[in-house]
Amino acid sequence: MSRVPEHMTANAHALRNGQTEAERMIWRRLSRFRPRFTRQLVVGPYILDLACRSVKLAVEFDGNQHLGAEDYDARRSQFLADNGWTVIRFWNGEVLANPDGVAEVILAKTAECLGGTHPQPLPSREGRKRG
Repeated sequence: MSRVPEHMTANAHALRNGQTEAERMIWRRLSRFRPRFTRQLVVGPYILDLACRSVKLAVEFDGNQHLGAEDYDARRSQFLADNGWTVIRFWNGEVLANPDGVAEVILAKTAECLGGTHPQPLPSREGRKRG
């Protein structure tokens, strides 16, 4: 596997340290789930806002800077799809208005990518009644 160029690593690090409020809200809700999510993952020439590597799910949070950038976003999504990634996008306003709902949609999509398994199944004994 090729190494990530230093400038991309530096950019990802800076983005991680300067997260938007929407990214912070979702990260707080998803960081404890398995399979693991990671922030600001470099994939080719792009940096994904949030990703689940094991199922190749990319989650993008779009703010006002994406207005009028539909062509760029389409090229980016196509590149990721060509490399086996599933991309879902949310507007920052959606996240701020309903962070729990957005987190639920992300977890449902993760489960779908896993083949229908819940992202964090119950331990084998939890929920059983003792007789």
